Amino acid sequence: MKRLTLSLTMATLLTACALQAPPTRPVMQPQQAAPRTLTIMTHDSFSASEDVIAEFERTNNAKVVILKSGDAGSTLNKAILSKDAPLADVIYGVDNTFLGRALAADIVEPYNSPALADIPDRFKLDPQNRMLPVDYGHVIINYDKAYLQEKGLAPPTSLRELTEPQWKGKLVVQNPATSSPGLAFLLATIAAFPEGSAYDWKQFWRDLRANDVYVSPDWSDAYYAQFSGSSGKGPRPLVVSYATSPAAEVFFSEGKLEEPPTGNLEGTAFEQIEFVGILKGAKNRDLAEKWVDFMLSRRFQEDIPLQMFVYPVAQTAKWPEVFVKFGQPPAQAFSLTPEQIDQGRDQWIETWTQLVLK
Repeated sequence: MKRLTLSLTMATLLTACALQAPPTRPVMQPQQAAPRTLTIMTHDSFSASEDVIAEFERTNNAKVVILKSGDAGSTLNKAILSKDAPLADVIYGVDNTFLGRALAADIVEPYNSPALADIPDRFKLDPQNRMLPVDYGHVIINYDKAYLQEKGLAPPTSLRELTEPQWKGKLVVQNPATSSPGLAFLLATIAAFPEGSAYDWKQFWRDLRANDVYVSPDWSDAYYAQFSGSSGKGPRPLVVSYATSPAAEVFFSEGKLEEPPTGNLEGTAFEQIEFVGILKGAKNRDLAEKWVDFMLSRRFQEDIPLQMFVYPVAQTAKWPEVFVKFGQPPAQAFSLTPEQIDQGRDQWIETWTQLVLK
């Protein structure tokens, strides 16, 4: 009985001690720093999947802000004008038609991304890696298959053929002073018919004008208002557009089309390469480097085709099926070096304007 009483007494004391014990201090968790903002200056055509952007933000505790700034030329102009107080950390979308100008303006810093190892050398146009290649595409003439079949016309096989009578009033181009594809097509003609040759680019454009070429201010007007293809409502069956336009026609039909209603004319293409660079004075240089690495990674590269309808530069990036079937690059494409373009661009546009629009 005494043992029972003693046990009960000890149990009571232990319970009382437990009730009177000081509360345990909570374990303090380290507080995560607020996300840093990374600003990307781009042309208006930039697009990436939300989950892809979110992955970068989550992995790097960052908030990505996309600063759309007009076309590639306007974006570059804005970056140059703000070089002493940069508006962004990174610039994307400058292509090889403006690369020389971007490098001469000294607005970007070198960065030797490890991801460059997966990119073919032919895309690396800046030996100092101030501007790193991200994607490429081809401006090319698209044709309306049904129109040509109905009229019994075989697709042209060269640029020179566009000046022949059967193609009078059938071609739509864009103004190179206001349109990126318009400028690329002008450059294709300069590469095809060099200055000083027996038949040079200026004579080609005189002949196109005599053959009733139509000049649109931009791609949208040319493709949707002047072109006769399925997406267009105009009277002309030939339009300066992109090599991936046939794939886009099938993709955006959401299953209605099994074959593209448009085709590409070989021998009319100009290759465009788009670049990314870290702006001098970037507030978040380390984060900017991670973004460049991310854009060149397989994750981002495989998102590019169906977002911007251009080709990824990474060799390991897989293409979507619609690109494999209907979006293959042309067998050949015209090109000029960034130095040639930078030296001649303004004068070429001025000369073109006098020849074609005056």
